[in-house]
Amino acid sequence: MKQFFKFMFASFLGTLLTLLLLLFIMIGTISALVSMAENDQVKLKPNTLLVAKFDSPVLDRSSKNPFESFDFANFKPDNSMGMNDILKNIEKAASDPNIKGIYLDLSEVNAGMANLQEIREKLVQFKTSGKFIISYSEAYSQGAYYLATVSDQIYLNPEGMLMFKGLNAQLAFIKGLLEKIDVEPQIIRGPNNKFKSAVEPLMYDKMSEANREQMEKLLGTVWGQMLGAISESRNLTVDQLNQFADELAVNNADKALELKFVDGLKYKDEVLSILREKLEIEKDAKIESVSLAKYTNAKVGEANTSRNKIAVIYAVGEIAGGEGSDVAIGSERISKAIRKAREDEKIKAIVMRVNSPGGSALASEIIRREVELAKAEKPFIVSMGNVAASGGYWISTNADYIFAEPTTITGSIGVFGVIPNMKGLFKDKLGITFDNAMTNKNANFIDVMEPLSEFQHQKIQDEVVQIYDDFTSLVAKTRNLRQTYVDSIGQGRVWAGNDALGLGLVDQLGGFEDALSFAADKAELGEDFKVVEMPEQKDPFQELIQEMSGQSRVRAELKKEMGNFYSYIEYLEQVSNMQGVQARLPFYLKIE
Repeated sequence: MKQFFKFMFASFLGTLLTLLLLLFIMIGTISALVSMAENDQVKLKPNTLLVAKFDSPVLDRSSKNPFESFDFANFKPDNSMGMNDILKNIEKAASDPNIKGIYLDLSEVNAGMANLQEIREKLVQFKTSGKFIISYSEAYSQGAYYLATVSDQIYLNPEGMLMFKGLNAQLAFIKGLLEKIDVEPQIIRGPNNKFKSAVEPLMYDKMSEANREQMEKLLGTVWGQMLGAISESRNLTVDQLNQFADELAVNNADKALELKFVDGLKYKDEVLSILREKLEIEKDAKIESVSLAKYTNAKVGEANTSRNKIAVIYAVGEIAGGEGSDVAIGSERISKAIRKAREDEKIKAIVMRVNSPGGSALASEIIRREVELAKAEKPFIVSMGNVAASGGYWISTNADYIFAEPTTITGSIGVFGVIPNMKGLFKDKLGITFDNAMTNKNANFIDVMEPLSEFQHQKIQDEVVQIYDDFTSLVAKTRNLRQTYVDSIGQGRVWAGNDALGLGLVDQLGGFEDALSFAADKAELGEDFKVVEMPEQKDPFQELIQEMSGQSRVRAELKKEMGNFYSYIEYLEQVSNMQGVQARLPFYLKIE
């Protein structure tokens, strides 16, 4: 028996050591791959083509987390980029003598509308350099086509298609699911917050009239922005474009060419021949090219040695208490970053990039307080991305100046609370009951295993009413508006940036670089400054070790396998993670 245990232990120890060795080899291999991808300086040859793809999710800030965009199927890093690097690279390419032009490969585009608008505006600036832009796709989505219209020529595969049908907002509702599992969502909304549709998926099986009204207004503004740009670029009237959309007239490649949506129907090899002509090289010559992601490591011009700094603070994701991450706003992490920027004498101004649907009202207020303190000492500018609504708007209110893209989703000034009553699920579905012993009659407040009493419900209602009053009062004070007016445009209603400007909720339409230039002017820096990005991102190796739990890998694989349906998984996850009074957008909003 002793021999048996001896051999069993030796076998177990050998297996364990082998697994550890494989683990360290994998860590080392991935770290080396990530390090090479990040640190290899790119040296370009003359006459190089910059190739831009947006098939990976476009975030506000490029991630240093190797698992964030690592493709485990091919065992190599993906080409995910943040808006910070995308915009810098396009600007850099305009003055780079080695870059001859840009090729937009738009077979798949994975970016929000405001981000697409900002990228498009940057490409318009690029064209003033006299360099060319060519677009090609096997199938253009509406967002991809909107971006493509900045090009000198747009090409489509002869058997491809171009989607042009107008915008559709799809909202998911889980009222039926909750009824099936016998869970009662106890909902408390702010006074007259009829537009606060974040709770509607729990209450209804379709949109309320108020929600439909705000969604149609929002979509109309975004669609109008798209049509205006397409009309100008393609020499087609807005009325013509709407007629084509209504009739689904652009239903194949031939129609896209006939109706002047594209300049030619070409196969990939034919497009490559056109690119060779643009690059003025022989028809069989190799095309020197560099991807937009890899171009990040190309050095152009002199290094910035200015001692003046502008801090760019990225507030991205849902708002909650705690540390958060690069894709989730933690009140502790963002507050610390703002405080650090405020106390650093070399930092002369702060730009906060907000891309958030909101979340915890308490966490939003904690962040807002730090914004208020920082604004008192140096210029504080907000740049809104795809979404800066509800809690995302709350944390922006104290800024000196707010920039938003015309298609930014903002506003949603409203609050709500949801307390699930899961007694039916546990008792009737699972056969589990609960009983309490209490020292006081409301010691079970808030208990998800029992329905709220009328008194307890009123207590939460009072809190929600007070927070909504605080929210509207805050907006009125910081935006120099009457509180009654703020209530009239609030009530949870979302607005596109273009409409928010007219309502006084933002100060100017523009992107991140407009906000940065404005901050420099306010601080009287001119162009003598360099950007410091905050919060500080973790070292890639630290992120690698932290993520070895497998959560990121599982999430990445699940995203890949489920495709567009993964959004519903995220939606259900958001429902389960809600705590406290919320200031947030609808859980899941898909516009296409």
